[in-house]
Amino acid sequence: MTVNLIKLAVGIDSFSHLQQRQAARLSEAAGSSEPRLRHLTRATPRRADEILDGGSIYWVIKRSIRARQRIVDIDKTVNHKGMPRCALILDPELVPVRARPCRPFQGWRYLEQKDAPVDALGFQDDADALPAEMAEELRELGLL
Repeated sequence: MTVNLIKLAVGIDSFSHLQQRQAARLSEAAGSSEPRLRHLTRATPRRADEILDGGSIYWVIKRSIRARQRIVDIDKTVNHKGMPRCALILDPELVPVRARPCRPFQGWRYLEQKDAPVDALGFQDDADALPAEMAEELRELGLL
């Protein structure tokens, strides 16, 4: 059974900002021995087998879940200080999702598939005709 992770994208202002940051990191990694997009975390997920069964990491940007990225592998590594870390190997493709409010938290959390937001690609409703900022504000107020 597939399970996902949810994580705050600290210091990121928008979906496009996350795309730019990851593109820069991927280009930096291109000169290394392993040119993969990695995200380091302190803790290793205990449900790694379920995550690797098609799971994604959902990114919280500005208090809303806004993007997801497929997790293709989980490795053990060390950071620049030599401390052990878990490396989430990510698919470079970022997929926008229907924005959903999310309270701040530390680290990452598991997100069951049934609770995950719907991809925004190809999804249309009346809110999609509104400007993005207005639609987000109406969702926060519970009007959409």
